[in-house]
This record gives sequence, structure tokens and C-alpha cells, in this order.
Amino acid sequence: MFRLEHSYFLYGLILIPVLAIFFLLFMQWKRKAMARFGQMKVIGRLFPAFSRGRHYFKFFLLMTAFVFIIIGLANPQIGSKLVKAERKGIDIMILLDVSNSMLAEDIQPNRLEKAKQSISRLLDKLGNDRIGIIVFAGNAYTQLPITTDYAAARLFLSTINTGIVPTQGTAIGKAIDMAINSFDENNHSKAIVIITDGENHEGDALQATQLAAEKDIRVYTIGMGSPEGSPIPVYRNGQITGYKKDKEGNTVVTKLNEQMLQQIASAGSGVYIRANNTSAGLRKIFDEINKLEKQEFDSKTFADYEDRFQYFIAIGLILLLIELLIVERRSKWVDKIKLFNRP
Repeated sequence: MFRLEHSYFLYGLILIPVLAIFFLLFMQWKRKAMARFGQMKVIGRLFPAFSRGRHYFKFFLLMTAFVFIIIGLANPQIGSKLVKAERKGIDIMILLDVSNSMLAEDIQPNRLEKAKQSISRLLDKLGNDRIGIIVFAGNAYTQLPITTDYAAARLFLSTINTGIVPTQGTAIGKAIDMAINSFDENNHSKAIVIITDGENHEGDALQATQLAAEKDIRVYTIGMGSPEGSPIPVYRNGQITGYKKDKEGNTVVTKLNEQMLQQIASAGSGVYIRANNTSAGLRKIFDEINKLEKQEFDSKTFADYEDRFQYFIAIGLILLLIELLIVERRSKWVDKIKLFNRP
């Protein structure tokens, strides 16, 4: 098998006809400039060592060297053997609460940002595991389908904010149902991690969790916030202008619904952990998930390629050296060979 590792370097070959045109124009200009001094036969006698053929030969060597170097930069490779790679891991769906209550600052910088930071650190620890992200408030939406593309996961994670879901609430049940349907129908080990304050939950979260358990999907919960609660800041142009108030004008205090999250984790054969300013608990959850049996989810056969760029680079450098050693004037031994003389 043959391939070019960096085929985009071949675009450099487009320069060859351009350089050839400039060279021919230069030679034409040079011939016209010399013609101003008289007839070319007379000028040829005045400059007996001048060889026009050498100009063309040196240019040919330069262009040939250029071609070999460009091909070398593209790195031709030859497949020497076939290797089968198996990938084993766990499918993990992160369910992230983005309701306004997640802006509370009883966890610094706030509940949502702390959760996002923790997810970002989790991505650093993933190996062959697949991950997906579902955001929810009054409704649930898939932010990132399950994937091993951790760079894409970071990109999508950075765009998450409380305005991404227009309807307020905490629809944990809908998010769990969506996560169940997001998994492939296979024997992979699967886990759902719910990161929320659990307040004002809508729908039957316990019923959805039991359905997940029946499908052998573990459900883990992380409680963001404190049972004592915290006010919800209101922002304008990035600055806190006050705190959310109810219809009677009282400041709304959002509290962690710890009991609900413990019940969900218990029904899903998982673990509940309360986050704090030191840790969001996702690392402990991941340690628990890692105890699950890792299943093969991908098997690829690919060729182990060997580089061949060095041969092309070497030929190009040798041609450049030859071009440098050839002078534009005729030498006596070359005159005997009559290699560059005009017929």
C-alpha cells in the first residue's frame, strides 16, 4: 500500500510552470539586451566561454531537485503490514443542569461553571471511553452526541450557558429518557452522570431511572449547591445587578434537593456525591464508573506505514549540489565532450 502523509505539499508543484515562464522571459530579456551591442555572432566571439545551454541545464536541475524535495516533504509511505487495533471503554452520558438556579454562587465561581470545569478535567482522564452531553432545564437537548472526539467535547462544553435552554425548570426525567435513547444498542457498559441542584424537578425522574436500570445503565448523581441554599444572581452586561425575586418581592433562595438525587442514584445502582468548592465530585464518580467492565466498541484494521521521504530529499539535495558545481562558462574538458555547445 502506498500513500502520501502530507499530500498538501504537492500544491507546491504548481510553482514549476510559473518559474519556467519567468525563466524563459528572463532568457528572452537577456538575449535582447545582448543584441543591443551588435550581432549575436560577433558577441559570441567576444564571450567565447558563454554557454546558453548551461543556463537551461542548470534550470532543469533546479526544477528536478524542487520536484524531489516537494515529494519528500509530502512523505511517501509504504504499508508494510496490517495491524488490528481494538478499542475498549465505557459509554458515558453527562446530563448537565443549565437552569437559572445553577448560577447560584454557594459553589465558586458558581454551580454551572464549577460543573463545566470538572467536566473539562474529566476529559483529560478519558482514554478510549466515549462521552456525550445533554443539557436540560425545563426541557432537554442533546448538546453533544456520544463520541470519542474529546476536542469537539471541549468546544461544545465551552458554549454551554443558562440561556441555551429557553424553558426554565429541572426536567431530570426527560434528560434521562433522552440519554437512554442516545446509547447504541449493544453490550457496552453504560453510565449516566446527572449534575444538578435537583430543585423544581419536573416529570418522574425515578421512573426514568428505573427504566435505565432495567437496560443495565448505571445512573450517578452529583449535587451542586448546599441544602441551606443561595440567592440567584441577575446579570446585566456581565455584572450582577441584583438577585432574582418572586412575585411578592422576596429574594428567591435555591436549595440543593439532596434527597431526590440520593433516591435517583440508589434506583440507578449508582453513587451520589455532593459537590463543594474543592471538588465537583466528578473524579470520584469516574473512579466508580471505571470499575465497570470495559467493552470493545471499535475494531479497526490499518497498515503500519514506513516513511520514504529521506530518499527523495537526498536525491533533491544531490541535484542541487550538482547544479552548484556546474559553472555557466565552458571548460576545456567539456568543450571536448561538446555537451553544451549549440549545434
